[in-house]
Amino acid sequence: MADLERMPMAEHLDVLRRMLMRLAVVAAVLMMAVFCMRDAVFQLLLAPKEYNFITFRAIEHLLHLLGSDFCFEPYHISLINTELAGQFMAHLSTSLYLAILIASPYILIEILGFILPALYQNEKRVAVRLCVVMYMLFAVGVLMNYFVLFPISFRFLGTYQVDATIANTITLQSYFSSFSTLTFMMGLVFQMPVAVRLLSHIGLVSASMMRRYRRHAIVGIMVIAALITPPDLFTLFLVTLPLYMLYEVSIWVIK
Repeated sequence: MADLERMPMAEHLDVLRRMLMRLAVVAAVLMMAVFCMRDAVFQLLLAPKEYNFITFRAIEHLLHLLGSDFCFEPYHISLINTELAGQFMAHLSTSLYLAILIASPYILIEILGFILPALYQNEKRVAVRLCVVMYMLFAVGVLMNYFVLFPISFRFLGTYQVDATIANTITLQSYFSSFSTLTFMMGLVFQMPVAVRLLSHIGLVSASMMRRYRRHAIVGIMVIAALITPPDLFTLFLVTLPLYMLYEVSIWVIK
């Protein structure tokens, strides 16, 4: 790539335009590929709603190793579509989101390739490390939602009944809306250690201050968890626990 710090504005914009075109082409190709893999993709995305999801089987296996014969009770929750184009739009939007997610390493490389030439050598190292850490934390948040938070939350809310005569039937739009929202929000809140490290670098927070206000932080974490989760105490606890662990990790990071 050309030396960006010596480029005029028009050339900066031309480099940016070419980068965006490459990203659009890669995203479009991946989107078409994902769109054509409908059965495998939706088998993966709909797996967390099943009673025998891998997380529940792992918990049962662990308990069996400990001498317990515990098994989760089987259940079946049907998903319905209430809009004429609902399933097609769900297929289309899901293909786009997954294409962006799959392309995210390439997107990150392209963005770094655009901004790094304008940075000093020491700033380049910091920027690369920061992006790698942020990406890894986002990936951990996404995986935690897929394997832990969403399946447990769906199991609890989807099987909860105020009366045995009232069946739960979840719409496809509700399922994917909750799934995508929780995925994004968990990836976002897992950036806490990075945000705290940056705030510490500019002198706004310190490890001693975070320890001193730990009780206040717990309340704040619960408020954040309540905002990003479905309205039930069980899911609230599931999100609050890892967020508090991230808070403690953040103290260790800046210590």
